[in-house]
Amino acid sequence: MILLTKSRMDREIIICVPSYRRPNRVDTLKYLPHIRIYIDESEADEYKKNYPQADFRVMPKGVQGNICRVRNYILDDNPDKLVAIVDDDLKYLGYHECLAEHKLENEEEVLRFIKKYSILAEDWGIKFWGIQINPDKQCYREYTPFSLTSYVASPFGVHLGHNIRYDERLSLKEDYDFILQFLNVHRKILRVNKFFYVVKQMEQEGGCSVYRNVEEEKRQLQLLQKKWGKNIVRFDTLSTSRSHRSDKVKRFDVNPILQIPIKGI
Repeated sequence: MILLTKSRMDREIIICVPSYRRPNRVDTLKYLPHIRIYIDESEADEYKKNYPQADFRVMPKGVQGNICRVRNYILDDNPDKLVAIVDDDLKYLGYHECLAEHKLENEEEVLRFIKKYSILAEDWGIKFWGIQINPDKQCYREYTPFSLTSYVASPFGVHLGHNIRYDERLSLKEDYDFILQFLNVHRKILRVNKFFYVVKQMEQEGGCSVYRNVEEEKRQLQLLQKKWGKNIVRFDTLSTSRSHRSDKVKRFDVNPILQIPIKGI
């Protein structure tokens, strides 16, 4: 934990990690040993046995099983703090510089990073910020270091105190909906395009994979589109590998395309 030195941002930074059915696989602890882990009361003993030195917050029955409820619980549990919510399978944060990939090597560097860009966000009147969703160098736009209307995914996001909460009906599409909610109300977010995260996401059991399947993905995509409209939420159904050909191949992509109707970077 660290205190922001700027007088009008004299708030504690706390890194919070939701974890569910992964009592022996909280990989983020290897990288950030002082995170606060939010777990279900039924799993508390097993988590504590495997990680006796970790900082756990035990949530009451009925919160886990829906990542939106957990994220809302974390935000409501820390109303006066600057809250970074990070996935429990975070390997590292990285960035591109001088034609090479670099890592934030330890927790101290990560905290300095959060502090720096939280001050920038506050200076710009922004209450939520994040980073690139893909480590591929081609996704880094060198001449556009910051975006103000772009999608920020849930594995890493920093909340500076706001009134937006996750829609519990969209527990597999919560970050898409959250971004649309936030921009609809506050008109801008901050995405730092130079930095990115590396996580496992769909590669392991537990977490959202407990209730993720193809039918539920499709149902929530339809619900997200119904909530925001077809002009804002679009589905990517063409194979990118053959999109230039006349015989385009239909496919199913769990990730929608957002056409955010706000002018800006």
